[in-house]
Amino acid sequence: MAGKIPQHFIDEVLARTDIVDVIDARVTLKKQGNSHKACCPFHNEKTASFNVSQQKQFYHCFGCGQSGSAISFLMEYENMHFVDAIEHLAENLGLSVPREGGDLVRPHNESKPLYELLDAVSQYFQQQLKTHTPAIEYLKNRGLSGDIAHRFGIGYAPDSWDALNKQFPERESELIKTGMLKTSDKEGASKDRAYQRFRDRVMFPIKDRRGRVIAFGGRVMGNSEPKYLNSPETPLFHKGSELYGLYEARKASQDAGNVIVVEGYMDVVALAQHGIENSVATLGTAANQQHSEILFKIVPNIVFCFDGDNAGRKAAWRALVATLPALQDGRDAHFLFLPDGEDPDTVVSSSGAAGFNDLLSTRVPIIDYLYEHLAADIDMNSIGGKAQLADKAKPLLNTLQNGVYKQLAYRRLESLIGISLNSGSTRPYSPRPLKQSPLRKQRDEGLTQMSRAVLIVLQHPRVVACLEGEKEPVNTEIRGANILNQLISDIQAEPTVTTAMILERRRELPEYGHLSRLAIRPLYPDGRELDDDSAVAEFKHAMDQLRKRSDRKHSSQVDQSSRRGLLSRRRSD
Repeated sequence: MAGKIPQHFIDEVLARTDIVDVIDARVTLKKQGNSHKACCPFHNEKTASFNVSQQKQFYHCFGCGQSGSAISFLMEYENMHFVDAIEHLAENLGLSVPREGGDLVRPHNESKPLYELLDAVSQYFQQQLKTHTPAIEYLKNRGLSGDIAHRFGIGYAPDSWDALNKQFPERESELIKTGMLKTSDKEGASKDRAYQRFRDRVMFPIKDRRGRVIAFGGRVMGNSEPKYLNSPETPLFHKGSELYGLYEARKASQDAGNVIVVEGYMDVVALAQHGIENSVATLGTAANQQHSEILFKIVPNIVFCFDGDNAGRKAAWRALVATLPALQDGRDAHFLFLPDGEDPDTVVSSSGAAGFNDLLSTRVPIIDYLYEHLAADIDMNSIGGKAQLADKAKPLLNTLQNGVYKQLAYRRLESLIGISLNSGSTRPYSPRPLKQSPLRKQRDEGLTQMSRAVLIVLQHPRVVACLEGEKEPVNTEIRGANILNQLISDIQAEPTVTTAMILERRRELPEYGHLSRLAIRPLYPDGRELDDDSAVAEFKHAMDQLRKRSDRKHSSQVDQSSRRGLLSRRRSD
């Protein structure tokens, strides 16, 4: 059974990987002093606050707070799982990923052949399209060019029960596992073999965010049902967490600052054919919060595009409820409703990109649509109606994350009902804290000596050499001493360890978040970075203060013990 990736291998991958190369391949970095900087890829900004330290092998954005190692970056930017990120980095280094005992959710040895098989199936379907005139004519009649078909890997599944069985004769079990074959005693199918799920359909490969084929969608060319058919759930494909066209739309969406969510893959392809390349589609499921979170990591604004009929508005409301918890400062969402009987494909085919963009300019902000929907059946001229709107809206608004966006959403509600809700139990956000004295503020914003020592060790591991092999330099009765002593011990055992390696070893531990924040926090209030000499001096000072505190604590304990002994003797006398 495949097991966990050994920690020593993760350390080796991080040691041999340059985080600057990993990030610069995806986000253009500019060297400034000891750091590399860029506008943050995780939130929308105009001033570069995303910093990458080659020395620490660590990145941090001072705008949104995202930070981590090369592994963390791939997990956040490419939406990879932890294991996928390590496998990707190892592959770039030419290393095979070992396993040790223990369970693993997605074993590498099982998934890699499936990705390779689906890629081969996709290539096979594309070859079949080249020789099938009806499918070619169908795509031409839909206004698609050969270039756009090639870009999206569109193919054709032949009208056969066993074409894939013959094309991949030794891989039937894997074809079943990926959903390309199914077993049944349905009339016309072989009784003793699996048969093709997709037959006589135009095929659209569904890719993950790394561009790997994980499933397919197939569309009939006539009027038979079902018109659209997607792959079933498989070890590689979970339709509720995937979006068609996201791999192709990422760059265009970032350039546009928004992404358009439509309902079908023909809509995505048709829009791209007319130069609107920032659209994606859900895969037979309603838009959910996971979809929104995935998209908000790429762009600050999502535009949901639905039909204007009753079904479209019901779908829009479900998308609204699912998206509210993902909204925060710097993010927004809008809704675009198309005329009855129209979809993005028909609009762009008849009116071109200009016609679709004209409709796009009519999109409604999500908060406006929220109140519009809730007030549809309410008499807003009555006191009762206004109270009813507030009663319906508040539970939904409370799913928003705290911040300016949430406050403004409440302000909009207040303008509609004509009173302030900023009091009593209806207060939508936390009260303003009491004003602090400058001395109190300075103390609150400072670091304890323990935090100073941990910060310096994390950011400059080599300072530990000045301790000359001390096993337990800090009294473990002092809060935080166990963590500091363990960090020191690990670095003494491996002096070349980096900040990224230290933190990755503690990814699953409770203190990971605290250590990650200290790893990027400046020691000095003015934000100056420590040079090597200053780091050693500051570390020695912090350790001296901790030792003195330890000595005082020990003396206090001795005094208390002596007093208790004396008191006991007096009582016995």
